[in-house]
Amino acid sequence: MEHAHEQHPHHHGAAGGKVTWAAAAQATLHCLTGCAIGEVLGMVIGTALGWGNAPTMVLAIALAFFFGYALTLRGVRAAGLDVRTAIRVALAADTLSIAVMELIDNGVILLWPGAMDATLSDLLFWTTLGIALALAFVVTTPVNKWMIGRGKGHAVVHQYHH
Repeated sequence: MEHAHEQHPHHHGAAGGKVTWAAAAQATLHCLTGCAIGEVLGMVIGTALGWGNAPTMVLAIALAFFFGYALTLRGVRAAGLDVRTAIRVALAADTLSIAVMELIDNGVILLWPGAMDATLSDLLFWTTLGIALALAFVVTTPVNKWMIGRGKGHAVVHQYHH
């Protein structure tokens, strides 16, 4: 898929620049993808192994960060960055976005009555996880819009798209 600058002018987020909600939503969706993969995998592994709530949540959060960073690393490495630079770009681009997303996502799961005790076969497990991820997306999108508008977050990665 082409990501030429001319095709995506709404991505530009130089300090003080105008950033569209579409650009912020696209950056957040990228983050959500990695977070959701990690969250679901962590919850599934922890639940399947009969782990308690705390270690399962720690695993899910760790995997959410791992997959969130991994998706960005894949893209910037494909653009030719060396591993060290790619890691720095991924950390700069994704840390705040993933942290906000994980805070909201896990906060919803913690506060939802019965969600922490639901098993993989319970509709409550999947319903709560879906709602939590959707709320995390809604809350994180304005954070990403603010960051991109200041040349941070996804704006750091944009220069490596092609």
